[in-house]
Amino acid sequence: MQDQYGRNIDYMRISVTDRCSLRCRYCMPRGVELCDMAQLLTYEEIVLCAQTAAKLGIRHIKLTGGEPLVRRGLDGLVRMLKAVDGIGQVTLTTNGTMLEKHLSGLIGAGLDAVNISLDTTDRRAYEELTGKDELGSVLSSIDAAVGAGLRTKINAVSFPRSREEIRNLAAMAKDRPIDVRFIELMPIGYGKGFPGVSHKDLFLQLKEMFPGMEPDPAPHGFGPAVYYSIPGYAGGIGLISALHGKFCGSCNRVRLTSKGFLKPCLCYDSGEDLRPILRSGLPPRERDEKLLETMRTVIFEKPREHCFENEQEITEGAPMSAIGG
Repeated sequence: MQDQYGRNIDYMRISVTDRCSLRCRYCMPRGVELCDMAQLLTYEEIVLCAQTAAKLGIRHIKLTGGEPLVRRGLDGLVRMLKAVDGIGQVTLTTNGTMLEKHLSGLIGAGLDAVNISLDTTDRRAYEELTGKDELGSVLSSIDAAVGAGLRTKINAVSFPRSREEIRNLAAMAKDRPIDVRFIELMPIGYGKGFPGVSHKDLFLQLKEMFPGMEPDPAPHGFGPAVYYSIPGYAGGIGLISALHGKFCGSCNRVRLTSKGFLKPCLCYDSGEDLRPILRSGLPPRERDEKLLETMRTVIFEKPREHCFENEQEITEGAPMSAIGG
């Protein structure tokens, strides 16, 4: 469906957990206060939300966390979501530390693509940033996903790096048919106190390193990344520039947190808690009608734009792991 500004909202990010196996310094360096498992939506409740969203025009679902693979039976959820009438693609964002172990089950369930978070290819820097010596597991998962034919992207948060680190991350796409995407750090949670890098500056650095880099107009997915190709590279480079390339005018997404709060914009605390409806005890038909109208209202009232450039106007106070990013 269209929101009040005429944007077609067809993409929903669904967080399945606020837990994570890493402790990245810009996300949850000292851990976070975790909610009780009973507060999390069950897989059946998530599927009901997806069925309702599909009636409203949602066609693409991204599963997120925390780290979604710390929750058991995720392949079962993928299978159920793939069976929802109207849902075209189900994809996953993961830190990659557990992906290889679960890859076969996820592919068998119908997973369409995976995004793997990787901020550095240096083992010591990785451990310092994440709190765990897991770089080898992530790299192995990337190669396993590519080898299995799964559409694969790498997500790297943009913070100060040496030219060598930038070049090494980009080089992940040299011999692999994957996209390496740099994502501007958003001032949410611990990200407010972590140094970010403007993509205006990063773009200039990339152009200096790769003079032949050119815009790639081919579709790479359903998100806001702007893609570039480098001569001789099997994959591409993407920039997701939420602050210095504001793309709110074409934003097509809403977010469902692991506790069932439907958020129309990452920047604000507005939205609706769907969990009371899901657990209301109402007859199924009445419950489903109420859920449909509530979700319709949230989507229609999606704000015109975020306010990340004016931090005093940000009303979202939860950490990214609780929101679903």
